[in-house]
Amino acid sequence: MRNIKLIIEYDGTGFNGWQAQVNGKRLRTIQEEIEKAAKKLFGKKISLIGSSRTDSGVHAKAYVANFRIDSKLELTNIKNGLNSFLPRQISIISSEEVTLKFHSRIDSIGKLYKYTIINRKSRSPLLERYSALVPYDLDLTMMRRAAKYLIGKKDFKSFRTGNKKEKSSSVRTVKKIEIISRAPTIEIHIQADGFLYNMARNIAGTLIEVGRGRFKPEQVKEILAKRHRSSAGKTAPAKGLCLEKVFY
Repeated sequence: MRNIKLIIEYDGTGFNGWQAQVNGKRLRTIQEEIEKAAKKLFGKKISLIGSSRTDSGVHAKAYVANFRIDSKLELTNIKNGLNSFLPRQISIISSEEVTLKFHSRIDSIGKLYKYTIINRKSRSPLLERYSALVPYDLDLTMMRRAAKYLIGKKDFKSFRTGNKKEKSSSVRTVKKIEIISRAPTIEIHIQADGFLYNMARNIAGTLIEVGRGRFKPEQVKEILAKRHRSSAGKTAPAKGLCLEKVFY
């Protein structure tokens, strides 16, 4: 038995996120596409373990997944074979044999997301697939000041979308937030030990509101303290978010 680790790049447009559906709905997901390709390659079904449940429309530059298989196929042939059966929106960047104990989700110690904004008055046909248009002036100094209040180990319940009765811990540690201007785009890089549902997009949406002057940077402290989703900014569109790296 072998444990194969994959690094995957994908365009999430048109996919219903990473995770295969278990409720009977036939929705297209990244996981299902790779598992279908693997069945064609190996002649048997695999169970693909993902490092993160990316949402519908979210992209990935270096998503990590793993699966166990009883096969002698060389690693290069695994990568090339899977790619030959996958749609153009999904690509296996590398394949590596790891210990049987390795688990792409449980062993992860952090993730880095990038949120990309097109900051100009008119839309960009070349960039809009992977960016969210914000046609308003944004004050990056204020956004960076607000981001500082999010650094560290904090309760991010105000930045979690979902069931109000959710009892799992909403405490996470944000390692860094960088806001980089690359005209006409602005990138928000967020690294944390883990992310709640929609946390990265809700942070991006809140920082955009700060940049527009709708929130003062200091209000981020109040938002965290209230522990209620409605106190933070809007959820930024999924298409601007990309999983850049998974840390181990």
